[in-house]
Amino acid sequence: MPLIDTKTPPIKTQNPRIMVLGSIGYGGIDKIRELYNTLQNEGFDVLKHVDMNGMDYSHVKDFRHETALSREIVESDLKHVDMADILVVLCSSPSWGTAMEMYYGRLKNKTVILLAKDSLPTPWPVHYSNYTVESEDGLIRKLHELSA
Repeated sequence: MPLIDTKTPPIKTQNPRIMVLGSIGYGGIDKIRELYNTLQNEGFDVLKHVDMNGMDYSHVKDFRHETALSREIVESDLKHVDMADILVVLCSSPSWGTAMEMYYGRLKNKTVILLAKDSLPTPWPVHYSNYTVESEDGLIRKLHELSA
């Protein structure tokens, strides 16, 4: 029996708060920030969690001895998942944190949109998302549809 009902329809929300999830430690922070700007330019309310409270940790190359910082980052990220209505997941590269945030978001009944511009050789993110789109234009259309 699955822990999450992946068949539950997402909740439509006017003016949803959007959180963009993606790899930070593996070089994806610029993609996250670019999508922040694109979505804001389209009029969406974006939680810029990476830029809040100094959560840009892209310079850290080894977390094995960064216990306190690790806890701070995880707690901040999960707090922002709680605040969001919709999670947009960038699937350009694998990420432990993105997978955990996505799973946590589904546990909290958040709407999850997977942005997979390229082929995706794993079923996990597809299974734990409500929607899959293949382009930013498709993402923007889906977000407008969900906020109508």
